Amino acid sequence: MDRITLIPGLMGGRPTVRGMRFAVADVLEYLAGGMTVDELLAEFPYLEREDVLACLAYAARQSRFERVPLDHLTA
Repeated sequence: MDRITLIPGLMGGRPTVRGMRFAVADVLEYLAGGMTVDELLAEFPYLEREDVLACLAYAARQSRFERVPLDHLTA
């Protein structure tokens, strides 16, 4: 997880990739939008495959802590 950085003042304090101005959320949004890892790496050559995997691992870890109120669940 050393590839994911939280630096006050950078990108509004959001988690970024290796201290670059590239937010973890941006990586996840590209993937969620259908971009493959290989396409993402081709589009942003300063990213590495390990960066993308670290973003996915970070999101998985963070999702363990998020709680949804029961009244927001649908049947």
